Amino acid sequence: MKTIIPSLLALTLAAAFSAQAATPKDTLVIAQSTDDADSFDPAKGFELTSVQAFTNIYQRLVQSDPQNPVDLKPTLATSWQPGSDNRSLTFELRKDAKFSTGNPLRPEDVIFSLGRVVKLNLDPSFILTQLGWTKDNVDGFLKKIDDNHVQISWTANVSPTYVLSLLSAPVSSIIDEKTAMANQKNGDFGNGWLATHSAGSGPYQIRKVVMHQVVLLSANPTSPAGAPKMKNILIKNVPEPAARRLLLEQGDADIARNLGADQIAALNGKPGVKTEAIPMASLYYIQFNIGANDTLKNPAFWEAARYLWDYKGIANELLKGQFDVHQTFLPKGFLGALNDTPYSYDPEKAKAILKKAGLSNVSFKLSTSNQPPYLDIAQALQGSFAKGGVKVEVVPGLSSEVSTNVKAHKYEATLNAWGSDYFDPNTNAASFAYNPEDGSKTIAFRSDWHIPELNKQVIAATAESDPKKRVALYEAMQRDVMKSSPYVIGMQAKNLIALRDNLKGYVQGINPDMVYYSQVTK
Repeated sequence: MKTIIPSLLALTLAAAFSAQAATPKDTLVIAQSTDDADSFDPAKGFELTSVQAFTNIYQRLVQSDPQNPVDLKPTLATSWQPGSDNRSLTFELRKDAKFSTGNPLRPEDVIFSLGRVVKLNLDPSFILTQLGWTKDNVDGFLKKIDDNHVQISWTANVSPTYVLSLLSAPVSSIIDEKTAMANQKNGDFGNGWLATHSAGSGPYQIRKVVMHQVVLLSANPTSPAGAPKMKNILIKNVPEPAARRLLLEQGDADIARNLGADQIAALNGKPGVKTEAIPMASLYYIQFNIGANDTLKNPAFWEAARYLWDYKGIANELLKGQFDVHQTFLPKGFLGALNDTPYSYDPEKAKAILKKAGLSNVSFKLSTSNQPPYLDIAQALQGSFAKGGVKVEVVPGLSSEVSTNVKAHKYEATLNAWGSDYFDPNTNAASFAYNPEDGSKTIAFRSDWHIPELNKQVIAATAESDPKKRVALYEAMQRDVMKSSPYVIGMQAKNLIALRDNLKGYVQGINPDMVYYSQVTK
């Protein structure tokens, strides 16, 4: 068995350098950048490459339906029952479920998996610690009822419906306790080992990881999800988008991911290739630091700014359809998302609003990343705002430097993007419409926007169990923020990918973890 791995890697990697080489029939070959990955442990991995792999390697108690993501389906659980106190959920586990290691699923595995996330306290842990869990008390909230039932409880004022959303996030993946603990070192709950190995029940398992070079997954035929149709998944690190496009065009890769608009345009019409633009939960927006000066905190200026973003020109012409116009803080595809677009580019209307408010000679500095598409968008905004009489000085910099300055309120305005951390409307509401005055680095905090009434609405929405009432709360918040706030939300991004046209069964959803390989054939 050990000789298969280098043979397969040698075969597929060699194909990358030969023209018109066909990928192996039983192997899906993916070209993308994997430079971001540093761990494939769901308690730590929070980068795009890792998150895209988790749904294929691990399962959760409940997960989104690929065809209808807002619908949660039982996965390792067969059913669940909320407690009478609205502060607990009791899950019945699948009796036939086994991990790729052959070990059966037990309540102890659920308790271990969720508890270790909180105890390790790594980047994704905040998704679960918002339930009131800490490393010192989490064991008291996770309880084995019998060999087939486990109870999860919490103290936070949130509904079981909201908790189910958190339990569907990648960080809530269930791992095999026995295997993880057999490989632990220095009390790390197996974190070091799981960085490049797996102990899950998903349709695939990690066969080999060479960090920032290659990830090889092999089929787990005993997965409760069913045996996958492809024997292997090979993800190759190809940092340059143009190189990814070339590999796909030559037939050396089956999927090229994260391509730019220019690469997609070059592939359109090429024989053997099909392209897709998949909506992402990533919003691009301007935010103003209202503590910087009197103009930036004037609601009339916020209103005028909404008419100075050339929405269609930037989305359709500059970025060639890589973005959709979107003006609310919940991305299209999320529960309760509004797709209203009441604002359009109208410099004359903006001038009238500014004049009525007594604002003249308006100018501000716009900080943004020096990387595309941020700088491209910022420069286009500089031109569109100028036609409304507003001078914008674009200040490009390293993404890390821009982020540090924004968190410290050392900026006037910034063009940024916001991606969702988990598939629930609270992930964005709790940033755009929430500033709890406790130092939380939400977007509202970074704008120095104090919003006690919206804070109450955000909290009420997480406590609401009725889906219709919850949707109504988020719709009202979106309308309030869209009408008057120190943000101009302009666009929702698309994930541009290209595939060989013989590929069938590939599914990719709005959130980064919604990548499904198990039904792929070619």
